[in-house]
Amino acid sequence: MENFIIAARNVGADVQLISNLEELVAYIDQRIEGGLLLSPCPSLKRAGLSAMLKTAGVDVVEEEFRAHGASAAAGLTGANFGIAATGTVVLESTDEAVRIATTLPEKHFVLLDPRKILATADEAVPLLGDFHKQMPQAYLAYITGPSRTADIERVLTIGVHGPAELHILLLEGLSEDLMER
Repeated sequence: MENFIIAARNVGADVQLISNLEELVAYIDQRIEGGLLLSPCPSLKRAGLSAMLKTAGVDVVEEEFRAHGASAAAGLTGANFGIAATGTVVLESTDEAVRIATTLPEKHFVLLDPRKILATADEAVPLLGDFHKQMPQAYLAYITGPSRTADIERVLTIGVHGPAELHILLLEGLSEDLMER
């Protein structure tokens, strides 16, 4: 886990160890003003995050992501697994709502169970085979740091083609299933 944290921070992600759901809700609530696109992830639903976030006063958006995506302050998704060597989070993003939550808002919060961190991308190869067998048309997103681009003069710009901030929140006990977000 330590290698993952170091690698993710080196590429500009904010990585936090979160002790419980209450701490998670407080962390998100303190960092956004505006709508939060809550993606339809099984681990987030099972945790009851929608109700907890609403109780804290967060403006939670759970449908009509196309209508709210561009104006939302942040998106919240789960992750299938992480790759320690690069600080990458990987998530199955076939559902358009997940793709909108990870690309349109200025901030992206990713919830990851640290037990789902793999040491290298090579360890993901069998999982990719499983994804292809179970969901041949699935999209997989590899997210390494906030969105960045550079021009021919090597001027780096953050947040042009996606979120300017990536917050990876490590919370044990969400799900050990690498096929589940």
